[in-house]
Amino acid sequence: MTEPVTEPAAEELLTELDPEQRAVATTLRGPVCVIAGAGTGKTRAITHRIAYGVATGIYRPSEVLAVTFTTRAAGEMRSRLAELGASGVQARTFHSASLRQARYFWPHVYGTEFPEIVQSKFALVAEAARQMSVRADQSLLRDLSAEIEWAKVSNVRPADYADVVGRMHREVGDLDPGTVGGLMAAYEEVKRERGRIDMEDILLITAAILADDDRAAAQVRRQYRWFVVDEFQDVNPLQSTLLDLWLGGRDEICVVGDPRQTIYTFAGATPATLTGFARRFPDAERIELVRNYRSTPQIIDVANSVFPRTSEGVRLAAQSPAGNAVRFHSHTDDAAEAQAIAAEASRMHREGVPWSQIAVLFRINAQAEPFQEAFGAADIPYTLRGVEGFFQRAEVRQAVALIRAAARASSGDERPLVDEVRAVLSGLGHTDEPPHGAGAVRDRWESLRALVSMATQMTAGSDMAAFVAELEHRSANAHAPVGDGVVLATLHAAKGLEWDAVFCAGVREGRLPFSLAQTPAEIDEERRLFYVGVTRARMHLTVSWRGRPSRFLDTVLPADMRSPVRTKSAKKMASAVEALSDGDRAVFERLKAWRLEEAGRAKVPAFVVFTDATLAALAEHRPSDASSLLRMPGIGASKIERYGDAVLNVLSG
Repeated sequence: MTEPVTEPAAEELLTELDPEQRAVATTLRGPVCVIAGAGTGKTRAITHRIAYGVATGIYRPSEVLAVTFTTRAAGEMRSRLAELGASGVQARTFHSASLRQARYFWPHVYGTEFPEIVQSKFALVAEAARQMSVRADQSLLRDLSAEIEWAKVSNVRPADYADVVGRMHREVGDLDPGTVGGLMAAYEEVKRERGRIDMEDILLITAAILADDDRAAAQVRRQYRWFVVDEFQDVNPLQSTLLDLWLGGRDEICVVGDPRQTIYTFAGATPATLTGFARRFPDAERIELVRNYRSTPQIIDVANSVFPRTSEGVRLAAQSPAGNAVRFHSHTDDAAEAQAIAAEASRMHREGVPWSQIAVLFRINAQAEPFQEAFGAADIPYTLRGVEGFFQRAEVRQAVALIRAAARASSGDERPLVDEVRAVLSGLGHTDEPPHGAGAVRDRWESLRALVSMATQMTAGSDMAAFVAELEHRSANAHAPVGDGVVLATLHAAKGLEWDAVFCAGVREGRLPFSLAQTPAEIDEERRLFYVGVTRARMHLTVSWRGRPSRFLDTVLPADMRSPVRTKSAKKMASAVEALSDGDRAVFERLKAWRLEEAGRAKVPAFVVFTDATLAALAEHRPSDASSLLRMPGIGASKIERYGDAVLNVLSG
């Protein structure tokens, strides 16, 4: 093949790229591995690479498949490519690309209509559990659904499940691995009887068709010659298999990712997928993006300190001007921490930071409650949910349908657009004043408020028809409107987003790393999760906690504020206790008092009755019957027979 012809239009695509981004954009032949640190412009680099390949004639747009992990990211990539003159490139998620191929080939291969896709596994998992005589509450159904997803994307069959997880120490409630494997088999049978498939089946079906049907595989490989995979560290084994089938032994692939942002190992991902790329393709070109354009040098110093220098990934080099020092604060309890953050957010807003450019990030959803209360008391607007799936929410679908109907019936009303939108949403009970309290009512109000906010941002003179067109465009590109409120989100939900000001809250032992993370690999993932949170901040970063600060802060805190060294067992028990909320801690103390009396009567050490970790689990989950007691760590049938009634009495007050 001849060398690229660098016409002026192509060269113009490179003018605003830094040296490393330019290297990515001009390395058009694979294999290429791009290690892109947080905030280093990876999307800019890979979209310019595709556009440069199209502009130089190396790539035909229809022969390029760019794979992302969210519909929002795919929509953003399509928009950027269109702006760069590379319309026609397929930018899709793994599921979207697979579904398109599976729907096309299924009638030709199997001679029937494509099966219906279930949106939620819960009902089918519940039926499988009933067939297996397993009592499953909502929590267990959720855990079983997640384990089914992990097994399928990890290529673990139900018959092999018990043997595989026996070496991995995976747990699902108090169920033994054999029972979980049996439930998985029952779930698959229920699904087959109903003629349904789930989201993982889409990938499995596509992989099976391409592996078994040479004509289908050849057709896909003729269609796509050039591959780009974003967030490659998040690829699971099933997606990796599918990617191999698309490539068909070729090596025209560019992968982009950051091993320090691998936070989905529970879904089958592993940093080794990215770090091991060179072993699979020994001739691969490796390019590192290290210039961070998002955050101040002070924030980048903290981000770099999260990992040892010898760990996989890149050390970031800040390109932004110096800013404020990162703040570290210890608080007496969760309420005090939330109130302090609310006060600081109010101060920032008075100084010009928009509410929507402030985020409070935490490890688990349960940590949101004190912030909802503190922000509500301070009249600070906030939104709890992320943008993914916005247009699939029931209240949003209903609102859009009413807005579309109002647009059709419009007779040229000259009222401002926002007033018309408010009038339509008032039919759903929406008001400008937020409801009292939190929960589903608040979530619904936040969704509708985001639509009102979007209407206020439309250009002057826009009418309802233009508003409907904008809604449809955003829905197609997964571009949700954002209300003018502080974002409350988990660290997982914050991935891929950024704000001017970020509060990383609850950064304490027992929460980060989480109390259930015990192995080195699990602790490493918690470390990566904290790194993701830190690197979301552009100008202001505050890290806070109550109790004992996280070990991840040891390199940036003064010695007298750091977490002391403890034995492994002591760390496990202490972290479980430290993770308790104030209300749960009161229950924990009642359980300790009961345990002391029981141990005295039996003349045994207190831990023989129950360990602190078991008492902490009881205080947090508060089981109400013997079957739910069995799901608590450290409790078996003999303990229930001896202490069950007494524990339930203590838990009931």
